[in-house]
Amino acid sequence: MRHENTLDLKQAALVIIDMQESFREAIPDFADTSARIALFAHAAQLLNVPIVVTEQYPKGLGRTAGEIRAVLPAGLEPVEKTAFSSCGAQGFVAQLERTGARQVIACGIEAHICVNQTTHDLLARGYTVHLLTDCITARTAHNKHVGLAKMQQSGALPSSTEMALFELMRDARHEQFKTIQRLIK
Repeated sequence: MRHENTLDLKQAALVIIDMQESFREAIPDFADTSARIALFAHAAQLLNVPIVVTEQYPKGLGRTAGEIRAVLPAGLEPVEKTAFSSCGAQGFVAQLERTGARQVIACGIEAHICVNQTTHDLLARGYTVHLLTDCITARTAHNKHVGLAKMQQSGALPSSTEMALFELMRDARHEQFKTIQRLIK
């Protein structure tokens, strides 16, 4: 029997929030965070987990980081937004609803702004939100920590790349286990 606070492959979707090139120089751990998100996005596709991507004002802030774009499904169009919460963007909620997911695996930037507001709006809509804490960052460590703390105090569940992937697979006999294990190592 699966506990309700663990991920279910049939109910999960990955949401990548605003991992855009213009933040690369402003966020100290951007490259590491972006690489982990790319790894997770690659694994999500192997597991057939739907992916939704947002971009905050891409005309001014650029597109999603190249290493992430390189592993996204062909034809995936990021949802453009100006609202800090992804739920305030036209089309985001509809795209997420089309996946049928009730669990959202959230990652991106910035922890205390767009990830925070998106997470709270998703919680208010009845989604269970799993925070990939090793795939969420901000310009300062303080803002990252306070953002993560507030989201968790509101009911979001802390997770990590490995924790989430192993919860999704559930068993070493999963057909993608060896492939995903090689990605992680």
